[in-house]
This record gives sequence, C-alpha cells and structure tokens, in this order.
Amino acid sequence: MLGDHSAVLSSAPSRRAVFSVVGASVVAGLTACSSSETSTPVQTPTGAGASPDVPGPNGALAVGGEVPTSSASPTPTATATKRIRRTFIPDYQLPPMVGGLAPVITKIETKHPVVFLTIDDGNIKTPESIKLMAEYDYPASLFLTKDTVADNPAFFTAFKAQGSLVENHTVTHNINMVRQWGYQQQLNDMVGMQEYSFQHYGRRPTLFRPPGGAYSNVMRQAVADAGMKAIVTWEAKANAGKMDYQVGNSLRPGDIVLMHFRAEFAADLAAFRAAHLAAGLEVVLLEDFLGVA
Repeated sequence: MLGDHSAVLSSAPSRRAVFSVVGASVVAGLTACSSSETSTPVQTPTGAGASPDVPGPNGALAVGGEVPTSSASPTPTATATKRIRRTFIPDYQLPPMVGGLAPVITKIETKHPVVFLTIDDGNIKTPESIKLMAEYDYPASLFLTKDTVADNPAFFTAFKAQGSLVENHTVTHNINMVRQWGYQQQLNDMVGMQEYSFQHYGRRPTLFRPPGGAYSNVMRQAVADAGMKAIVTWEAKANAGKMDYQVGNSLRPGDIVLMHFRAEFAADLAAFRAAHLAAGLEVVLLEDFLGVA
C-alpha cells in the first residue's frame, strides 16, 4: 500500500448528521489479507495526507495466507444485546476525489474516543461469529470477497441485521492485482462485487479494501470509476488471538482495525474487545462517521 493524495477536505453527504455509536466495544487481532506487494507503483498508505509516490510505514503487506473457504453453514438467528449508545457528531470529513482518484484512508483523525472494526473476506462462516457480534452489539464494515462468500451469501445478512454493512473486497481476491492487472481488469473485478453486493444485500458498497493491502493510482482511479468513495486500509489488526500495531502499542482514537472471518474469530474478537476497552474507545460504524452508509 502507498500513501494517498493530500486533499482539501470537503463535506460528504451524511446519512445522519448525528449518529449513534456503540457503548462497549471490542478489540480483536486481524491479519492482512496476505502478500508482500512490491510492484510499481504500489504504495503503502500512511493516511489521507500522504504523498501518493512515497512509501509509508504501514506494514500490512507481508502477512500469512488465507484460510480455505468453508462449506455453507446455516444462518442462525442472533438477538443483539443492545447497549446504551453515546452520540458523536463526526469531526472528520471524507477527502474528495482529486484528479479522478479515490482517496486512501488509513486512520480517522478525530478527537472522539472511537474505533472502527472492519472484517475481511468471509472464508469461515460459523454461528459463533454471529452470536458474538450480536452479544457485544458491534457494528462493522464487512469487506467481503464474492468467491469466498458465494457458497452461502445469506450467512452475512445476520450481520447486516445487527447494523454492519457489506463493502467491496473484489470478486477474486487476487493479491497481485496491482502489478498483474491493468485498469480495466481491476475495474471489472470491483464492479462484479458491486453488483453482487447489490443483488444479495441491497446496497452497492461505498468503500474498497485492496486484497493484500497494496494499491496504486491506477487502482484508485478504478475504485472511483466503480462508484466507490475511498480505499480503506488499517494501522491495527487482530490476528491469531492478539493485537498487532503498526504505530504504538495500543489502540488510539480513530484507529481502523482489521480482522478476518477465520477459525480464530472468537480469539481475535476477544483481543479486540480487551484492547478497545483498555483504551476507553467505543466501536463506531466507519460508514456512519464518513457519511457514506
């Protein structure tokens, strides 16, 4: 991943001027989708103000492989335990498109005690993950891949019912798409997931996460042309039952946390929960804060 354009902030239409945020939050370890991207002009994002041509410290590109897709699992009905939610007025504006390129967001600059949970892929589908997300009442941005959810797309409607939203993680999850594919092939893979999400979840994604985390200006153009508002990366992840940080040794306000639908989902979510509670942060839906829900 590489840094994005520094852009003048502009107000994006918000679904709500004031939205509700979760009271108690969770912190869990995530792993990057995998790969160590080294293509040119692949970039490593360091936030919305970084130069698009200078690599940053985001070390999310060299991570372990994915867990194979599981067979279809029944979709259980989970009753969320609703908690009293604090209300925050967003103090961050989504950077605009500059030169037809989607902005890259690695962290939200905010004074509010909030954290954003994002969950990738959709490989492992267990009733336990639905139950835990409902129990903790956590909204999350689900960056799903068509090829990993197509065996049981209905499984993820339970998360949608709990307040989570489905976002775009491509059709094929080609972690080398930045260096192997040109603009049109990247765009096709994104648009395919846009349409699949609309068909199964009733909404076209507004946010994109690159497989493996690597991106380029060509990808940023494709993301914009596919109708999405931003590329979303991360600086903290829950992985193998622990938290990994690219900056510091604890969660900070505005951190975007990455985890995956994997066999260790419960352990990762527990790590995330412990970390966000220790930091005094509340789990907020990223799309609400950005006004792109």
